[in-house]
Amino acid sequence: MVAEETAFRNSSLQGGYFILAARALGLDCGPMSGFDKDQVDAAFFAGTDIRSNFLCALGYGVHENCFHARRA
Repeated sequence: MVAEETAFRNSSLQGGYFILAARALGLDCGPMSGFDKDQVDAAFFAGTDIRSNFLCALGYGVHENCFHARRA
């Protein structure tokens, strides 16, 4: 149980580094939680021990529609 908990925490940290690197390259990032993990795991990781932690959309957003543009 300790190993599983530690691995999950580490995957969250690595996800954060992934987002920082993507943003440093000029990509817009949309990290998401609150999705149906069971459906995502069944669709993408069926037959494996891999489980999802969070989703992250990557791309180049239209500036007017990006979250940071609406806050300004």
